[in-house]
Amino acid sequence: MNVSDFIINDKEQVTLNDVLLSHDNKTKIEQLIKEHFYIEELHKFGLPVNNKLLLHGSSGCGKTTTAKAIAKALNKPLLILDLSNIVSARIGETSQNIKQVFDKAIREKAVLFLDEFDQVGKARGNDDKDVGEMRRLVNTLIQLIDYYPERALLIGATNHAQIIDKALLRRFQLHIAYEMPSATELDKYYDKLLNKFPDDMQAIKRRYNISYAEAKDDAYTQIKATVLRNLENKLPEKSQLVAE
Repeated sequence: MNVSDFIINDKEQVTLNDVLLSHDNKTKIEQLIKEHFYIEELHKFGLPVNNKLLLHGSSGCGKTTTAKAIAKALNKPLLILDLSNIVSARIGETSQNIKQVFDKAIREKAVLFLDEFDQVGKARGNDDKDVGEMRRLVNTLIQLIDYYPERALLIGATNHAQIIDKALLRRFQLHIAYEMPSATELDKYYDKLLNKFPDDMQAIKRRYNISYAEAKDDAYTQIKATVLRNLENKLPEKSQLVAE
């Protein structure tokens, strides 16, 4: 297979303002971006630039959006690799496939986003079926990360950081945790989502104790229901065709 077959093509453009981050997380990410803007100046002081970031925590809380925003801020191409789709029954093939993607990211000085990082980063020896293949895969990944150059950026994302091999975790200079949003944070998010719609479409039932992604899906489903009801009243003949 070609290396492009493993990469998710996502052209969505987002900025940091589109990502709902805690103050601490936003500060860390803004410094990361600034380090790459001033990489030459930092090198003059003998200071390394952080280029390996692990995003972990609740699903649907902004990890992928964060990666997109970082890539846009740095004006770098974004390569999204869902590791759950690249794992082969033959570990050797998986290692080779991952290496091809790393090589492409290095050539393009890209932001490489490894989603579902725990799929290949599980702690060595935790699997009863492990007969050495998974250890070799983790070792290969460690080597790829160690030699990943500063002018490219590596972002790993996982919902299960606790099962990732500790040696891999140590390779990431920055760890950023994502938690489920509070009711206040969700209300701000709902306000932002609904603001672009007419007043009569903003009257939705707000759900809480859910992620931002779930809140968006639910809000849009309710809004579409309102739109469809209005259309049915205006165009009853189309509603009749659906019924038939």
